[in-house]
Amino acid sequence: MTPNAIDTTARTKQGDELQIQNRTLEMHLLQESLARAHMQERLQEAEHQRMALRAHRAAKLVRKAERASLRARRALAVALM
Repeated sequence: MTPNAIDTTARTKQGDELQIQNRTLEMHLLQESLARAHMQERLQEAEHQRMALRAHRAAKLVRKAERASLRARRALAVALM
């Protein structure tokens, strides 16, 4: 073999190793991105649930206040009669 052929073979092996390393790194980063996206989705879902719970509680408190207001009006009406 000529020195150029040996040099080309060495470069090819290095190139193959570099491609394997890059592919491994890309797969690792892909898994990280997938996990990050999954966690972001879960966090958004939890935030939506918290907001829905707050809205439900607020509506419940409004209904309770309305009932108390009606009771007070009735009591006032009875007292004025």
